[in-house]
Amino acid sequence: MQEHSSLLLLHIVRSPASWVSCTTVGFVFSPDHRRLLARAQPAGERWLHWTRDSSDSIRSRLDWPRDGVLLDVEDDVFWPAGWGVRPSSADARRAIETERVGQWPTLVPLFAHRYMPAAPAGPGAPVFSVRQTDVVFYGADLLDYLRHELEPDTYDVGAMNVSADACIPWSLLPFEQDVADEVGRARRSFARA
Repeated sequence: MQEHSSLLLLHIVRSPASWVSCTTVGFVFSPDHRRLLARAQPAGERWLHWTRDSSDSIRSRLDWPRDGVLLDVEDDVFWPAGWGVRPSSADARRAIETERVGQWPTLVPLFAHRYMPAAPAGPGAPVFSVRQTDVVFYGADLLDYLRHELEPDTYDVGAMNVSADACIPWSLLPFEQDVADEVGRARRSFARA
């Protein structure tokens, strides 16, 4: 197998039943992610190992994108206009952020800070690189992401065709669009998937 960025695709999955229960940590894999894990468990540094990592470790990785948004809210670098006037109280800001971002689609870790949406995202969901509110598309879908990660020298980022509607509101951040009040739009886009 090819190695790149401390990434190895090694372990063939013999028993998907041994995965940590996704209901334990509150999400369902998207169809593409589920198909990948039914064939192979990516292993190596910075991959989440679904059959060996603890529920606490998985929960920590699942919380990381939302925790990053909270950090940017606390550091006064992120407050969407649609959320209204930014409260002066840190507790009030945290309450609004928690309520709003808690409605966003769950992002599931792939590798390091690369994430893809959980179900109900359908096949062909995008992959994001997520560092707080610095969110960029890292693949138009899972296969495109793997090409980008495994063959970076031959990958043409300019050829990626991804819409701001791909996983609202997360997908609005790369386009620097206001993410407020977009949850209904997100639910409609997932319903079409």
